[in-house]
Amino acid sequence: MVFCCGLILPLLQLFLVGSCYGSPINKCIGKSCAERPPVVLIPGDLGNQLEAKLDKPSVVHYICYKKTNDYFTLWLNLELLVPVAIDCWIDNIRLIYNWTTRSTEAPPGVDVRVPGFGKTYPLEYLDPSKRSVGIYFFTIVQALVEWGYTRDDDVRGAPYDWRKAPNENKPYFLALQKMIEEMAMKAGGPVVLIAHSMGNMYTLYFLNQQPQSWKDRYIKAFIALGPPWAGVAKTLRVMASGDNNRIPVISSLKIRSQQRSAVSTTWLLPYANTWPSNQVLLATPTANYTVHDYQRFFSDLGYKEGWAMRQDTEPLVSALEPPGVPVHCLYGSGVPTAQFFQYTAFPDADPTVELGDGDGTVNLLSATACRRWVGRQAQPVHLRELPGNEHVAMLLNFTTVAYIKDVLFSP
Repeated sequence: MVFCCGLILPLLQLFLVGSCYGSPINKCIGKSCAERPPVVLIPGDLGNQLEAKLDKPSVVHYICYKKTNDYFTLWLNLELLVPVAIDCWIDNIRLIYNWTTRSTEAPPGVDVRVPGFGKTYPLEYLDPSKRSVGIYFFTIVQALVEWGYTRDDDVRGAPYDWRKAPNENKPYFLALQKMIEEMAMKAGGPVVLIAHSMGNMYTLYFLNQQPQSWKDRYIKAFIALGPPWAGVAKTLRVMASGDNNRIPVISSLKIRSQQRSAVSTTWLLPYANTWPSNQVLLATPTANYTVHDYQRFFSDLGYKEGWAMRQDTEPLVSALEPPGVPVHCLYGSGVPTAQFFQYTAFPDADPTVELGDGDGTVNLLSATACRRWVGRQAQPVHLRELPGNEHVAMLLNFTTVAYIKDVLFSP
């Protein structure tokens, strides 16, 4: 889990968002409401709620619950992200790698589920109390409602267990396919997919598994917001020393064990399909690491599970095969974004960070990797740069929402 692929700090800073997409926009101007395409929203890493139920043989601290009668909010639950309580949270949300099955498992006595598949609430607000610090897709969903859409009907959410990569979420893709087909049949026309951050890699994987005839029938367009097509450099820091995203009450080293255990973290390491082979991403007094040095990197970390998880997940989208549907790739730029880490004490201390271009989380060369699809698929590929747009804040601004409206109500 790239904490939080840029989510946490922006969420803690964004309070005044009630009218971020501007004044209400008239419904279905110039187009019958019946002609608007259904919309499916695919969130990014940490981009939807998770719930847990406990019946544990033991706990890491006496204040931790050992057993619960029902499910409770595991993410986002701000009350659990405070000193001492965070030990309980880490122990519940972490994953354990099974070398026999080459997949991850929850700790004994922990049952984690994804609430609200097909509904928008688990990704509109990450915090069920709807505190402004947990706002995520709300602005986009509310704009859709202003245009005549109905929550959980012709705009629906597709939340998933973002701790895992697609190879461990196969039932999710069957449910997603079924939902898309049902929505398209009901509407009498194809669906628009809107994804953010790691959700774009999930969507690409999903589309790459479908026959072209299915995509021609059911998908009108794929709108990719802040896509990390080729991974993000900050993932190396997350794996090495952890990353608390500058939240002082959370220790980077403490959160590191949980971040390492998430398969999605290793999946988001930079890819050789885009990063220059000689570009050093992380350096220590004794070694330099590029995209070709991950096996040595994990060995030096003493975390052999990380290399196994990378081997399990790297082939999933590393070829960056075109999705075979019209693509709209929106990405932020001009925001200082980590691209290199220099460690003097590796790995148990914070590094010196070198900044480059991007949206504050996703490096520009990764976000724009969709450009290679131009001319490689029959369907159009559009790139739209959003200067100064931060990774999560882009979901809250007028430009993004207006672009989505244009796509939805264009012929």
